[in-house]
Amino acid sequence: MTAYVLVVDDDPTVSEVVVRYLSIAGMLARRVGDGLAALDTIDRELPDLVVLDLMLPGLDGLEVCRRLRVRHPDLPVVMLTARGQEADRVLGLELGADDYVTKPFSPRELALRVEAILRRSRAAPPATTLSDGGLVVDTGARRAVLHGADLALTTREFDLLAFLLAHPGRAFGRDELMTSVWGWDVGDRSTVTVHVRRLREKVEDDPSRPLRLVTVWGVGYRYDPQEAATALDGERDAP
Repeated sequence: MTAYVLVVDDDPTVSEVVVRYLSIAGMLARRVGDGLAALDTIDRELPDLVVLDLMLPGLDGLEVCRRLRVRHPDLPVVMLTARGQEADRVLGLELGADDYVTKPFSPRELALRVEAILRRSRAAPPATTLSDGGLVVDTGARRAVLHGADLALTTREFDLLAFLLAHPGRAFGRDELMTSVWGWDVGDRSTVTVHVRRLREKVEDDPSRPLRLVTVWGVGYRYDPQEAATALDGERDAP
């Protein structure tokens, strides 16, 4: 099935080049020039992925991403950012962008990054149900539930949570997580940090004092099982 990618950029030269390279890679690529047109187009015909420029007239890319996460939480988004916009890149990741590419960029590299994200989002891993302390992750249905309530997770957040939950008690470095979870050979480590922070806001009772997604200083992160901790607390409380 041909992937449909929507390119949102007000610079016609950039968007035309991106569309051409995505088309060469075998995708159906279309472009729009502003944020409101992007949201309208996406609501009418949902793409498989959005390439979204941060600097847009009217409704900027950050606000577009924020609204997309409410309307279409599973839709992969790759942001295009200019050099020197590090704060905006981090904010974009916090809002749920799956990846970002910094301008000026190689159109071929962008096409490869898009292909990698689509490949992983479309992959059908063996259906597995993982659970711990009221948290249930169904990898087949790509559904996460905490204490009976559905969690609104992006594709990246879901994959990261499922991976860590499948390897409880083991510490992983940021580079290792980028490779094992998302298939990235290169990338910005802050991407992992931001996604862990977002996950903590959704799965921790107190994100400032995480009990599940724990930082291992000098290494990275690990998932600490809560069911085992609850059982130990019960044994301590027993007369």
